[in-house]
Amino acid sequence: MSVLTPDVLVDLVNGWGARPRKEGLRTDEPLPTLDSLGDLALPGAVRDVLDADAVARVADAIHPVFAAADAPDCADRLTRLLSAAGVRPVLAAAPDGMFQAVWSVAAPDDALLAAVAVTLRAYLAEHGWGRIGLCAGAHCADVYIDQSPGGRRRFCSVTCQNRTRVAAFRSRRAAATG
Repeated sequence: MSVLTPDVLVDLVNGWGARPRKEGLRTDEPLPTLDSLGDLALPGAVRDVLDADAVARVADAIHPVFAAADAPDCADRLTRLLSAAGVRPVLAAAPDGMFQAVWSVAAPDDALLAAVAVTLRAYLAEHGWGRIGLCAGAHCADVYIDQSPGGRRRFCSVTCQNRTRVAAFRSRRAAATG
């Protein structure tokens, strides 16, 4: 089973998830194509069972992890997804006699969910709960993974950040003028 990059994980959740699409007023836009998942190094047997509904279900399943109220809630939600996907660590012998620690999944249908959950698990174990979340912009439920040095990201994009700042500026200006 492959592990995704954080950017691919965010694109998957924001592009395919029902809540980000609804709150971002993108429900009329077509879903991304399955070809857009080309960055995923999934085995052919897994790719054969993927369809748009399966990818959307995975995006909807992982979105609540980003929306968790606190670290214990986040850990609980992600642990339940790992269990549901049947993820377990295994040891594989390489042809050169060395061993490699890998993840195994019970069924090919669960491989994408497993890859997403393992990716997020690895990121959270290294960087902590404060580095993921939902965009703070109004009318946006997109997720983000903060990879900045300062770790203070709160918006999914510069566009949402600018919209929020402009709205706050206009609100202050309107309040000042009466």
